[in-house]
Amino acid sequence: MADTRDERSAQLKSGQDALRSGDFGSALAIAQTLIQSGPEDAESLYLAAVASRYLSDFAAAQGYLSQLQAASPEFGRAWQEAGHLARAEGNQHGAIAAFTRAVQFNPALEASWRALAEMHSAAGNTAEAAASQAQADRIRLMPRELLAVTNHLAEGRLLKAEEFCRHYLRHSPRSTEGMRLLAQIGIKLGILDDAEFLLESAAEFEPDNIQVRLDYIDALRRRQKFAEAKAQAEALYARDPESPLFQSHLAIEAMQTGEYDRAFELFDQVLEKLPNDPATLTSRGHALKTTGAQDDAIASYRSALAAKPDHGDAYYALANLKTYRFANDEISAMLAQIDRPELAFMDRAHMSFALGKAFEDREEYEASFRHYDAGNTLKRRQTRYDADTMSAELALQAQICTPDLFEKHDGAGHPAPDPIFILGLPRAGSTLLEQILASHSQIDGTLELPNILALAHRLRGRKAGETLYPAVLHDLSSEQLAEMGENFIENTRIHRQGAPMFIDKMPNNFRHIGLIKLILPNARIIDARRDPMDCCFSGFKQLFAEGQEFTYGLEEIGRYYSDYVSLMDHWDTVLPGAVLRVQHEDVLDDLEGQVSRMLDYLGLPFEQSCLEFHKSKRAVRTASSEQVRRPINRDGVAAWKPFEPWLGPLRSALGYTD
Repeated sequence: MADTRDERSAQLKSGQDALRSGDFGSALAIAQTLIQSGPEDAESLYLAAVASRYLSDFAAAQGYLSQLQAASPEFGRAWQEAGHLARAEGNQHGAIAAFTRAVQFNPALEASWRALAEMHSAAGNTAEAAASQAQADRIRLMPRELLAVTNHLAEGRLLKAEEFCRHYLRHSPRSTEGMRLLAQIGIKLGILDDAEFLLESAAEFEPDNIQVRLDYIDALRRRQKFAEAKAQAEALYARDPESPLFQSHLAIEAMQTGEYDRAFELFDQVLEKLPNDPATLTSRGHALKTTGAQDDAIASYRSALAAKPDHGDAYYALANLKTYRFANDEISAMLAQIDRPELAFMDRAHMSFALGKAFEDREEYEASFRHYDAGNTLKRRQTRYDADTMSAELALQAQICTPDLFEKHDGAGHPAPDPIFILGLPRAGSTLLEQILASHSQIDGTLELPNILALAHRLRGRKAGETLYPAVLHDLSSEQLAEMGENFIENTRIHRQGAPMFIDKMPNNFRHIGLIKLILPNARIIDARRDPMDCCFSGFKQLFAEGQEFTYGLEEIGRYYSDYVSLMDHWDTVLPGAVLRVQHEDVLDDLEGQVSRMLDYLGLPFEQSCLEFHKSKRAVRTASSEQVRRPINRDGVAAWKPFEPWLGPLRSALGYTD
């Protein structure tokens, strides 16, 4: 039995060689041996499925594929193999569906595109056949190096993809597709500034490449350069104002700049041409929700579901309003959809979380937990979060960021007192604190800004398997620290409306308080803290748009909370008085007292508007948007209690022994 990575790799290669030479029995035997010691290993399961199909054991092939799709739901080659299997069994409809899913997850699968072209042509679907053949031809002509990059990227091997892509670009520095792929890798690694530069360069080299321009808009939005993203979307729209694609992108960018009337006008234009487009109806619902028009948002989400009953995004959007209650027929519709084996991965995940919320509202807690757990299991398999790696990363901050570090750099950094960092864990009450403080005349509320996380990424360096950060903090000069602080102030200015102070509420910034205090020594930091069980279980119930992978398992989120508390204790020790801790339950019990305490810490006078935060008309884009538009209430306190029978792993991870 293989028990080391090198041995497993050698055995897998032997199995693949056997498959290529036509020795399907040996290939299957090797795969079965590997599966015994690694039952969720994607490559071994894939090898077993292919070998079984060639041996005409279709039932065994389907079994291996089911295991593979459960372990790696977005593994494109698994869906391609499902297409081959369905085709071998004469199931043309199932084959088309599987091949279509395959190229969604990995657009570089030439065999899937070729199969789609053949089957669409046989079915008389001329347009679909031509589009599929064009994709197959494009991939066939793609440089082999870039094809390898695309496959590595699709299957999550980011460092290998980066290595191949950089090597190719050294020889072909003006390749727009190479630049585009490297930018995609950068986005997945969180290196957004490099991605923006690459896509800007690619757009200059090939200004008519629409995909490059769409990717560039995406990178600008991720960097929260909303005005620039909208300008790029306006340029595309000007090329063809009747294009629903360009109208839709411009509508989304108009939302980001707060031009909601323009966004709604554009959404309406799209819906005139595509009256039942579920994606547009859902996006329109998001815009309505953000502006506080909840009833209209609900109507838009329901229209999306009428058009596409398996549109999980719309079901979850309704659940994510937090105040919405599903009707019996809606619950029945979701249960019927989730029983369909062909339901798409993200639709299944969205509906699992929505059903968890639906049954929780009905106080059917066992059913509720079962669906929450199913959704989290799907996401955990997709993200493959490693709790040990995260624990080590947080422990390294405490190890490196010692009193000596701050003594060495005393007096360095940029002196601006403008930023207020509200940080901690998601679902800890940070949106409530932001809404309260942003109601003050001297404070601008912004967003969860990515700037500190991006700076930390840059400081890590680029050598695979190694990281320079946070040890590099000891080596930075006063000038470098001051420049980094100044860049933060300048790059975040676009989000401000002119108040002297502004809020950055990126919760994950707690990992980088040392960096923050070195580059911005006068920044204020508020730690939003909530009861551990309430905070962790609330995170477990939330399907996040991106990031926060630690929330998709009870043990994982419990460990993360414990590591967070340990690191915050460290910051309190090495930076005494730098962080103001605000307990969520204290805010609920004594709003005025906690508001006064926060404003005293910030050096600002008391304003009544902070107590009337729920009357604010500002757009709120987080999952708590509807909750913070209501007066203080205790609805979320001890919400975990009815689920206690199933929360043993969380309690253990938090160190509870009773």
